[in-house]
Amino acid sequence: MLAYYGIAWQNGAYYPVIMRTISVKLPDELHSQLAREAKARRVTKSSLVRESLVKCLHEQPSAGAVSCYDLARDLAGTLKGLLKDLAGNPKYMEGFVKF
Repeated sequence: MLAYYGIAWQNGAYYPVIMRTISVKLPDELHSQLAREAKARRVTKSSLVRESLVKCLHEQPSAGAVSCYDLARDLAGTLKGLLKDLAGNPKYMEGFVKF
């Protein structure tokens, strides 16, 4: 896969910017999946990891932007016997102060 860096298309053999090196430990199965995908796309494993990191980091909200729902979404709907229209029925709001 060709990637656009700066003013020219590059195939991963030359980097026009300085790249830092990190080491990552992967379970055998994940490493095998990475190798298969890189081979299928005809790219290096490093470029596939970079692409995946960029995509993942740009799609997820930052740690400060996590909503209450995001934190408790696995709990939603797990309690039985509660009111089904609590959020949408105004009669349950009687007695609460309005601002």
